[in-house]
Amino acid sequence: MFNWFTQIFAVTQFSMRSLSQRKGSSAVAMLGIAGVVAVMVGVLSIAQGIQATMQNSAADENAIVLRSGSDSEMMSGLSGDDTRLIAEAPGIARDASGALASPELFVIINLPMQTTGTDANVPMRGVQAPAMNVRDSFNLVEGRMFEWGLNEVIVGIGARQQFAGLEVGSSIEVGQEKWPVVGVFEAEGGLAESEIWVDAAVLQPAYRRGNSYQAVYVKLNSSDEFDDFKDALTSDPRLNVKPMREAEYYDSQSTVVYNMITGLGTIIAVIMGLGAVFGALNTMYTAVSGRNREIATLRALGFRAGPIVISVVSESLLLAFAGGLIGAGLAWLAFDGFHAATLNWASFSAITFSFDVNVKLLSQGIIFAMAIGLIGGLFPAIRAARQPVAQALRGL
Repeated sequence: MFNWFTQIFAVTQFSMRSLSQRKGSSAVAMLGIAGVVAVMVGVLSIAQGIQATMQNSAADENAIVLRSGSDSEMMSGLSGDDTRLIAEAPGIARDASGALASPELFVIINLPMQTTGTDANVPMRGVQAPAMNVRDSFNLVEGRMFEWGLNEVIVGIGARQQFAGLEVGSSIEVGQEKWPVVGVFEAEGGLAESEIWVDAAVLQPAYRRGNSYQAVYVKLNSSDEFDDFKDALTSDPRLNVKPMREAEYYDSQSTVVYNMITGLGTIIAVIMGLGAVFGALNTMYTAVSGRNREIATLRALGFRAGPIVISVVSESLLLAFAGGLIGAGLAWLAFDGFHAATLNWASFSAITFSFDVNVKLLSQGIIFAMAIGLIGGLFPAIRAARQPVAQALRGL
C-alpha cells in the first residue's frame, strides 16, 4: 500500500512539472471552464439578488392582511371598515399615535427606464402615517417627507437608480397632474426601494378608489402572537381576509421569478458545461497522446495503472480548479452589487434589486468546474492506463 501511494505522488509530481510544456492547451481548457463558471454564477446571482430583496423586505414580527383568496396586493381589496376592524385585532403593537397598522393602496404607473428609455410598470404605494413605524427599515436619505394631504411623493433609492425622472425636484405625471418628488428613502435593500410612496388619501381619489385599500401591513408585539392575530381575524364574521406573515408573503412573491431564472441559469450552465467538458477531453487526450512514451516507460518500470489514472485526473482537476477560481473571481468583480430591474410576475410591476454573488454561489461554481474537470480527465486517464506498453514503446 505504501508503495502504491509513493507511485501516486511520484507520477502526479512528474505530471504537474510537465504542465509548462503544454501551456497553450492547458490555458484553453482553463479559460473555457472559467467562462462557464462566470456565466453560471452571473445568471444565478440574479435569482439570489431577487431572493435577498424579498427576504430583506420581511420582519419576523410583521404581517400582511389581504382579502381572502388573494395571492398578491394587486388581486386584493379591502374596505375602510375592514381596515378599521383589522387594526383593532389583538396582538398588534401600539405607540403613542395608536395601532401600528397601515392600510395601503397599490397601483402601477408607467415610467421610462434609465438605460433603455422603454416604459416599465413602476409600483406606487399609498400609505398612512403608521407605515414608517411598521417598517423599521424605512430611512429617508435625501430631501424630505411628503406633506400629508398634498400630491407629493417620495421614491425608493432603487427606483431612482433605474427609472427616469425620479430625482428630487422633478415631477411625475399621475392622471392629468404633476406630482413633485420631494424625497428619497432606503429600506435596507427591501422591495420598498422599488416603489414610489404617497399619501393614500391623495392616491384614492386620483384613481377613483373611494375609501378602499388593498392590504394592511401590521407590526405585532412579537412573532409568537401571529397565530392569535390570525385566528381573531379569520373567526370574525364581519371580515373575509387572509392574514400572512411577511416572510411567507414575500417568499410566495419571489417563487415564480426565482424558479424561472434559476432554471434558465441551470440550463445555460449545463449547455456551456458540455462544451467545456469536450474542451477538457480534447486537452487531456492531447496531453496523454503527447506523453504516451513517458507513460509507457513508467509502466515498463513497474508503475501501476491506478497511479497513472490518478495523475491524469489530478492534472485535469487542477486546471478545472484554477478555471473555476478565475471564473468565480470574474463573476464577483463584474456582477456583485450590480443594480438592475425585472418584472415581479406576482404583481406585474418592476422590482429593483442588486446581483448577489455570495460565497454559496461561488462555491457552487467552483464545484461545477471541478465536475467538468473530473469528467474531462477521467476518460483520457483510463485510456492512458489501458494502453499496451509494448505498442507505446515502439514509438521510442
